[in-house]
Amino acid sequence: MPVAGSVAIVGTATTRFGVLHDRGYLDLLAEAALGAIADAGLEPGEVEAAWLGTAEPILAGLVGDAGTAVAEAIGFGPRPVTRVSNFCCTGMEAVRAGALDVAAGEHGLVLAVGAEKMRDVTSRGSLLAKTANQTHPTLAKGRTAPGQFALLATRYMQAYEVGIESLARVSVKNHEHATRNDKAHFRDAVTVEQVVGAPRVAEPLGVLDCTPTTDGAAAVVLAPVAWAERHAPRYAVIRGVGLAVTDGYFATFYHEDEDFLGFRSTRAAAETAYRQAGITDPRAQLDVVECHDCFTITEIVNTEDLGICGPGEGVGLLESGATAAGGDTPVNLSGGLQACGHPVGATGVRMIAEIADQVTGRAGGRQVPGARTGLAHTLGGPGVVSSVAVLGAP
Repeated sequence: MPVAGSVAIVGTATTRFGVLHDRGYLDLLAEAALGAIADAGLEPGEVEAAWLGTAEPILAGLVGDAGTAVAEAIGFGPRPVTRVSNFCCTGMEAVRAGALDVAAGEHGLVLAVGAEKMRDVTSRGSLLAKTANQTHPTLAKGRTAPGQFALLATRYMQAYEVGIESLARVSVKNHEHATRNDKAHFRDAVTVEQVVGAPRVAEPLGVLDCTPTTDGAAAVVLAPVAWAERHAPRYAVIRGVGLAVTDGYFATFYHEDEDFLGFRSTRAAAETAYRQAGITDPRAQLDVVECHDCFTITEIVNTEDLGICGPGEGVGLLESGATAAGGDTPVNLSGGLQACGHPVGATGVRMIAEIADQVTGRAGGRQVPGARTGLAHTLGGPGVVSSVAVLGAP
């Protein structure tokens, strides 16, 4: 049985995202998991299996390096729990795997939870330091995510003759959106002048062009649509889901056909999800989008790769107001990674939960009136892994 059209999201929950020194990894996992189960109107004992997304357990003393974390956090044993990791697509991969589990008929009610504790280490023990110091000694020594995406920004600015002010408007838009999200890491608006004037991280990207390092967790409960029709007061349907892995971590920047203007993984994952969901005109058919904006340039090229606009048209789309609250295709109403934050294993689940809440009319101050179809997208590694999910109202 295919996932598309047969699997529903019947419960969602997200913890507050931020620097949460007073909360441990297991605390965050439990809050999200139990919250989603309660939101579904279920008791924990009714859930039959779980999938856990955690990308970097090394940052939390290896808590979360196996499915045992769910058993410990919410007393889930002796049921099956599988931990998955797929760079920044980790959380969405947990949802995809859980949906495949349900569609295959292996289990009926399945929990997908993503959690990451990233701030309880010093800067020298951070994810940034890990990628700079522990990767390939010649191909990638010192290579960091800001440095990699700065190459993309520089190339894009040159190819399409845009300035850093255009990149800055992504940060301005998403920070403004986050003022209406009480779970967001940052909830204050910023100006173009503040973004452009912030300290540089990797030219042309500054501090406010980059996603923060964040703690947090999110969860959803999955069920067959037939079960949801009988038992759920409201639910969202997974209309399509795609995953694409296009290359290795070290090799991707060395290909002769790499143009540094977008990501083949996103285009491939979107093609799969769109085919399943019957999406032929993304801008016309999608009411709301959560897309990966780990850096300001990333949202711009992702709107192009997702087919919301054409190549080189991302800045024009942004500056037209189409992707802002009230626009015809609002993007990252949660604040996105830029302002909501990016606890890596939780992000994809949080995006799925956000879109599920939108198409069921439960997004509060962020609600898009009449939203019935939405998209969630994640991009991992140096752009070589991508997940795309299309969700719809029943």
